[in-house]
Amino acid sequence: MVGFEELRRPGGRAVQLLAVAACYYAAARLGLLRQLTVEGAVVTPIWPPTGVAVAALLILGLGCWPGITLGAFFAVLSLSAPGPDVLGILFGNTAAPLCAALLLRRAGFRTDLSRLRDGLALVFLGALGAMLVSATVGVGVLALTGSVPPHSFWPVWLAWWVGDAMGVLLVTPLLLLLRRVRRAVPMRRWKEATTLAVVACALVPLAAHSSLSLLFLVYPLIIWAALRFQLAGSVLCALLTSVVATVAATDGVGAFTGLSRIEVMVKLQAFNGAMALTALLLSAVITEQRNTRSSVEKACQELVEVLEHLTAGEAPRPRPQTEADDIADDIDDRPWPTGAP
Repeated sequence: MVGFEELRRPGGRAVQLLAVAACYYAAARLGLLRQLTVEGAVVTPIWPPTGVAVAALLILGLGCWPGITLGAFFAVLSLSAPGPDVLGILFGNTAAPLCAALLLRRAGFRTDLSRLRDGLALVFLGALGAMLVSATVGVGVLALTGSVPPHSFWPVWLAWWVGDAMGVLLVTPLLLLLRRVRRAVPMRRWKEATTLAVVACALVPLAAHSSLSLLFLVYPLIIWAALRFQLAGSVLCALLTSVVATVAATDGVGAFTGLSRIEVMVKLQAFNGAMALTALLLSAVITEQRNTRSSVEKACQELVEVLEHLTAGEAPRPRPQTEADDIADDIDDRPWPTGAP
């Protein structure tokens, strides 16, 4: 990112924290546009601020956590007057993204999501695992203060946890993707992308609002987007589908007609979760396979050049060190365990 050196200064650091807080608050306002009432508690099916927070920590570093806390404070303040439970909620909303970033770092996560292990780490460590912290702390504080009755703890906890996890699964990959978009897309790709967008905008509302429960029709779109556009296409398609399905669910129309609030939440979150997992992991697998094929083709081309020089009696030209060579050197330099040949 341009200008990171300037942001290390005190003034730039303050601007960075305020920008993170503003993005967190804006994402919270977007998430609050659609709500569900579960056991008397108001929850959001998708909580985008968690995705913003995790992306900020991965891109800007762990030092931006005060911006997350500040944004969470203003988000809570916009809902109700500060009470004794605010500190607990702020702690949970800050600690969960921090845990996600730390776990992803520990797992060797790459922000380009070019490997299957990166997609799996984001799903199981960054989303499903780390968001247990915010749900447990948040609902636990509400239960201790009497805002949530004891018999409603687990339904509210489940809704909170899944909403936070969906924010990570849908928003974090999109922000990580926007960070590295630099080159122009060829015109032939724009034509296919436009076709995919038109089909998605026509089919997704039909599938979500149809009383025949046609939500399964979106999966061919997800596969098409992942095969042809990898992470960019699959994440955007999944985000569009999730937003449209959430609108239909909160309005109680289409595939969600006649269901109780609990049934609506379970059906919506199961659909959103399965779709996000499919989009993220499928695009990661395809990207990894394409990178592997490109590496093999490059290695074969270099081998042909070496053989041509040897046949002509010339010394082969030295080739620059690549990332694959660095990885191989690291493996070779590792000490063998006792008893290894």
